[in-house]
Amino acid sequence: MELRRVPVETAITVLVILTVLAGTVTMAALQPEVTPNVWDYTMPPVACAAAVFRRRFPISALLLAGAAAGFYYPMARLDGWILLAVLLTLFTAADLGHLAAAATITVAGLLAVTLGEMNSPIRHLDDSQFLLLGGWVFATLAMGGMSRNRRAYLAEAGRRLAEAERTREEEARRRAAEERLRIARELHDTLGHNISMINVQAGAALHRIKDRPGQAETALATIKEASKEALRELRATLGVLRQVDEDSPTSPAPSLARVRELADRSGLTVRIEILGEPRALPAEVDHAAVRIVQEALTNVTRHSGTGTAEIVIRYGGADIALRIDDHGPGARPGSEAGFGIIGMRERATALGGTLEAGPRPGGGFRVSARLPLRGIS
Repeated sequence: MELRRVPVETAITVLVILTVLAGTVTMAALQPEVTPNVWDYTMPPVACAAAVFRRRFPISALLLAGAAAGFYYPMARLDGWILLAVLLTLFTAADLGHLAAAATITVAGLLAVTLGEMNSPIRHLDDSQFLLLGGWVFATLAMGGMSRNRRAYLAEAGRRLAEAERTREEEARRRAAEERLRIARELHDTLGHNISMINVQAGAALHRIKDRPGQAETALATIKEASKEALRELRATLGVLRQVDEDSPTSPAPSLARVRELADRSGLTVRIEILGEPRALPAEVDHAAVRIVQEALTNVTRHSGTGTAEIVIRYGGADIALRIDDHGPGARPGSEAGFGIIGMRERATALGGTLEAGPRPGGGFRVSARLPLRGIS
């Protein structure tokens, strides 16, 4: 924009200078009975020089052009066009933000012209011309102020647009990071749980296949169901990543209402206690709750050294509380450094809830969580 603006301003400056200087010659030719004096030939070039330097020294240029016009009208004998240079410097001063100074100089200049005309032997302006002059001067002043306001408005609009674009990009990056974290938690919870179950059941099947083939068959059936569930949830996650819809029917989404199925697939002996009146939960709360239970059972399978666990679910009026206990020797040192407990805590925190995990006072390990229902009863 600046590259195109400079030539336009230069062209306007040259045009005004040529017009002002040609005005003296033109008026001298149109008024042969009038003999020009020194003011006719000196003041127009002075005003033109002020117009040349008006952007570098706007107030000084306006004062110089105004003074030239102030001397020109009472002293000169021709009615030249020096006013064009004055209007140009006036517009530039207002356009550059010197509106108050330009208005003060304008009023003072008009008063000076009025006094000069009153005391001059030659009347350059009659009443109608003086009113027209005042109108042109104040109109130029107003246009300069409007030009500056418009430029400031466009600059502010550009700044806000750039800020909005930057904020939009940051928001997109933040959402992408959150989505990656969510997908990572989903993959960790679903695949980790099912693969751990498959590993435990495969070991049990290998151990019992000769002595107790019936139990080995049960373990293999559990492995089949776990691998099917893992594939289903992996396919669902990949479908979200690819943004495609599955046309084929899928099994129901994991829900706390089917916690017994989840416990049966874990390969553990799980006692479930439900307090309060079970009811439908908000989708995000139900999803987080079942993932917390799932991950806690996976940790029992991996780290507790025991085959039993307890799940207590309490339905409250404003929240739902979960507690998963085992009675093993306790978590191994450094086990909390993994992603399982971190992921469970992130799920609870994202919903405004809390999660605590650590050794139980009487031995074993406990995971307890509270998830608010957000006013849904």
